[in-house]
Amino acid sequence: MKLPKRLEGMVHNGLIDQVIKRLTSGKEADIYVVYSEGEYRCAKVYKEITKRNFKKQSSYQEGRKVRNSRQGRAMEKRSKYGRKEIESAWQNAEVDALYKVAAIGVRVPEPYYCTDGVLLMELIIGENGEVAPRLQDLHLSEELAMDYFSQLIVDVMHMLCAGIVHGDLSEYNVLVDSYGPVIIDLPQAVDAVNNNNAGKFLIRDLDNIRDFFSQYAPDLKKTEYGKEMWSIYKAGNLTPETPLTGFFKQSKKDINVKHVMEAIDEAREEAEFERQRKAIRRL
Repeated sequence: MKLPKRLEGMVHNGLIDQVIKRLTSGKEADIYVVYSEGEYRCAKVYKEITKRNFKKQSSYQEGRKVRNSRQGRAMEKRSKYGRKEIESAWQNAEVDALYKVAAIGVRVPEPYYCTDGVLLMELIIGENGEVAPRLQDLHLSEELAMDYFSQLIVDVMHMLCAGIVHGDLSEYNVLVDSYGPVIIDLPQAVDAVNNNNAGKFLIRDLDNIRDFFSQYAPDLKKTEYGKEMWSIYKAGNLTPETPLTGFFKQSKKDINVKHVMEAIDEAREEAEFERQRKAIRRL
């Protein structure tokens, strides 16, 4: 196997002893199994910004802090320096998110090093010592589906309480080991407070998870955990212990179009009357 260029630096610096194999190739990175510091680990080699296939990347970056105004201007103009900073910010966002969500008890791979476009992190192992499968590769009983779904709902809620929304959560971004689900792939994680798309992303994340598990537990199809969770969060009432029901009733007030049009006509007539009254005064 030809050694990926971005891994050469880690091999040269002794952070990686051996590259074993390429595990997967995704829209933003290639994943390799490597041997490092006496154990098997995972090396995520980010693709260059021009080769990534992550749509509407700017909508995920909204609200992220930059080091200084020069960096911010360069990123907006997408100069050569700006593109380099965008790429660095995209990679660092995943490392930051991994540390933050791990600190609140959400199961994610432990990060070790991130340098030169490579993130070296924990390799999640399955029940039989093999690389842990993705959720979408499993066939589940209804009971296990409900168990995994419940675990992920709690994880997503804890992340939201910490101000983080995954932004691309699905059965493809969850591994399963002997203890249950492990959330992966967080470079697009968004700031729940400062990103205007955060609510939309959260609802989509949980709808994706719900739709997957409803194959095995059909009753889940009726639930609206995303909308319920975001509604409670917006009201400032969400905590890691908040009980969720999965049901959400949108407040809808019927709009009487006739009354609206009548109000508009009345406002127009009043404005015209006032205009004419002022014109008469000037005579």
